[in-house]
Amino acid sequence: MNMQSTPDIVPLPSGQVAFHRTELGPILSLYGRMVAAGEWRDYGISSLKDLAVFSVFRRTAEHPLYKIEKRPKLRMKQGQYAVVGMDGQILKRGNDLRVVLRVLERKLIRAVD
Repeated sequence: MNMQSTPDIVPLPSGQVAFHRTELGPILSLYGRMVAAGEWRDYGISSLKDLAVFSVFRRTAEHPLYKIEKRPKLRMKQGQYAVVGMDGQILKRGNDLRVVLRVLERKLIRAVD
C-alpha cells in the first residue's frame, strides 16, 4: 500500500476514529468563543477505536464539563455526533455537527447575558 503523506496530516493507526479538519472548525470556533466568555479553559482530543472525543474543561485537572463525541457506527441509527454532559447524560445527538453543537451555543448565550 503506497500512502502519500502531507506535512499537516498524521495518519492514524488502522481502525481509529478521528475528527476531520472540517469537523474541528466548528468545534474550535465554539471553543474559542467559550474561552473568551470565561466559561472554558482547556480541551483534550482522544482518538479511539470506536469513537473520537473532544473534551472541554473549566480547569485542566478536572473532569470534562462536556464531551463532543463522534461515533461513526451510529451514523445510520441515532446520529454519529453527540454532546455529553459531565454526568454522562446525552444532551443532543444527530448527524449534523453544527445542529448538535447548538445545545452548547445556548449555554454561551446564557453565559454572556
